Amino acid sequence: MKAGWKNKPLGELCDVIGGGTPPKDRPDYYGGNIPWATVRDMRADIITSTEHSITSEAVQASATNIIPAGNVVIATRVGLGKVCLLAQDTAVNQDLRGIVPKSNKEIDVAFLFAWFKSISEQIIAEGTGATVQGVKLPFIKGLSVPLPTMEEQRRIVTLLDEAFADIATAKANAEKNRQNARELFESHLDEALDSHASDHMATTLGAEVDLVAGFAFSSSRYSTLDGDVRLLRGDNIMQGYLRWEDVKRWPKSESVTHEKFALKEGDVVLAMDRPWVKAGLKRAQMTATDLPCLQVQRTARLRPKQNLRADFLFHLTGSQAFSRHLLDVQTGIGVPHISGAQIQDFKFMRPPLEKQTLIASELERLQVEIQRLESIYRQKLTALDDLKKSLLHQAFSGQL
Repeated sequence: MKAGWKNKPLGELCDVIGGGTPPKDRPDYYGGNIPWATVRDMRADIITSTEHSITSEAVQASATNIIPAGNVVIATRVGLGKVCLLAQDTAVNQDLRGIVPKSNKEIDVAFLFAWFKSISEQIIAEGTGATVQGVKLPFIKGLSVPLPTMEEQRRIVTLLDEAFADIATAKANAEKNRQNARELFESHLDEALDSHASDHMATTLGAEVDLVAGFAFSSSRYSTLDGDVRLLRGDNIMQGYLRWEDVKRWPKSESVTHEKFALKEGDVVLAMDRPWVKAGLKRAQMTATDLPCLQVQRTARLRPKQNLRADFLFHLTGSQAFSRHLLDVQTGIGVPHISGAQIQDFKFMRPPLEKQTLIASELERLQVEIQRLESIYRQKLTALDDLKKSLLHQAFSGQL
C-alpha cells in the first residue's frame, strides 16, 4: 500500500442498507411517486429512472429502504457485482444494497463508487448459492477499503474520470467503425440482390425452393450420446451460423424413419419462432461438419431447386428486404412467429445461374473482409476494457 494510506472495513465507513419488495398482491402499493430499483435498472453507471415506483405505504409495509440520492447501490444477489450511483432518492429491492458513508470527511462517494468497480470480480468470486449466486452481509461489511486523504481521493477520481471519458470515446469510435463496416456489406448485399436487369426474373421464394418445416420430436426421447444424430432446434440457429453448445440428439437407429427431416449440406435453415431478434435474423446454412442432423418443429429448411444456387439463397435470406418481409408478416405478441407460407411469399428478382455464381462469390469476398475488420474492432474493444480494469487496479494500489 502507498505510504500515508490506511485501510478500514467498509462496515466502519458506511451504512450497508438492504431492500425489499412490497407485497405483489397489493397493486395499490405500486405506481406511486417513489422510484423503486431492481437489478434491471442497473443498465448504466447512474440510475436516473426505474421501471417501477411505489407508494410511501409500500415502503412502510415492506423491508425496502430509501437510499438518498448521490449514493452507491450494489447488487449482492441477482446481478452480483454490479454497482451504480443514484440520481434521486430511490427505494431498492432485496437484491440490492445501498452503501451510504457515515461521514463525508473520510470517504468521497465518487471514490467509493470507483473502488467498488475495481473489486467487482472479487465480489462475484465470493458468490454462493445453488440457483442464484449471492454474497452475505458480513462479507460486504468486512471488505477492506483503501483510504488515502480526501484530497488524494478526489485527485484519483479526476484522473479516472478523464481516462474513462477518453476510453468511452475510443470505444464509441471502434463500435461505430464496426457498424459502418457491417452497413457497408449490407448495402452491397441489397444492391446486388435488388437488380432489375433484363435478364433477372420476378419470382417468389416458394417457386424456387423446397421448404420443409421440422418434426415434433419428443423431448422425452432425446439422447445425450455423441454417436447419435443432432437435432436442429430454433435455439441452435444464430445470425448466419449454428451454435451447438446445447445440442440435443436423436437415436441413430431411428433416424432413418425421419428421412424427410434429414438436412443436407447447403440447406438454408430459419428459426420460425422469434425469427428476428436485435442481433438480426436467425438463419444459417448447413455445412458438412453439421451433419448428420434432423430438423425439429418450428424451424424451416429451404433447399434450392434447379434455378437457384444454395450460396445465392443464403445471401438472399440475409438481405434487408427479406428481413423486412418477415417482420411485416410475423404474428404473435409474446412469441412472434412466421409460417412456411409467409416465407414462400417473399418476392425477389432471380438472376441467371451464372450471374448468381458471380454475385455470391463477390458477396463472400466482401463478407470475409468485413469479418476481418469486425474481428479487429472487437479486439480493440477488449483491449480498451482491459485498460479500464488496469487503471482501476493502479488507482487503488497507489500507482496513479
